[in-house]
Amino acid sequence: MKFKDGYMISSGYPVKEYIDSALLRHGVLGIKVKIMLDWDPKGKQGPMTPLPDLVTIHPPKDEEESKEKKEYEAVVPPTNIEVPVLV
Repeated sequence: MKFKDGYMISSGYPVKEYIDSALLRHGVLGIKVKIMLDWDPKGKQGPMTPLPDLVTIHPPKDEEESKEKKEYEAVVPPTNIEVPVLV
């Protein structure tokens, strides 16, 4: 096996979309070639659906939002509730 870059998926539904294979004609050595297509969001040169293991990292939220929440919590005064105790 030769890999140019990355890894070759070999099981599951994405194999049907991402792997193209070719088998040479009879009389030639039994060589089977598999080519893994790249993900193409436009769908021109590869599948439109991303691989299931694709991870998207979102940027962290602004600190201003968390400060507003803290200010809101500080504005609310604590309430004293009397609880009757049975003796």
